[in-house]
Amino acid sequence: MVSFKIHRLKDHVSSQFRWAPHTAGPATVKQRDYEMSGEVEALSAYALFNELRGSANELRVGDLLELPDGTLRIFKFVGLEDATWFVAPIRPELSGSPVSASETEMSGPNLGA
Repeated sequence: MVSFKIHRLKDHVSSQFRWAPHTAGPATVKQRDYEMSGEVEALSAYALFNELRGSANELRVGDLLELPDGTLRIFKFVGLEDATWFVAPIRPELSGSPVSASETEMSGPNLGA
């Protein structure tokens, strides 16, 4: 048996997800749009889906299942598909020392030349 963590899509985001067009490939999801709902053991992701179907805790479109290795599966209208957490890109730092606003004001344009 595998232990799955269930992440529920927050209500204010679920309507946007439901009406968004289906995209091919892994979905990228933001952690802030989900809340942890618990952990359940099942033989597979589809076995868990079938166990929860018709209960008060059934999976809703947009909900995530997280496997122990961190792999995510998102429940869509077409079934369970791969998903990944969104990771914000790291901004590269510019080389050299940054110029402060006061230094810029002090140097000003050279009008005398």
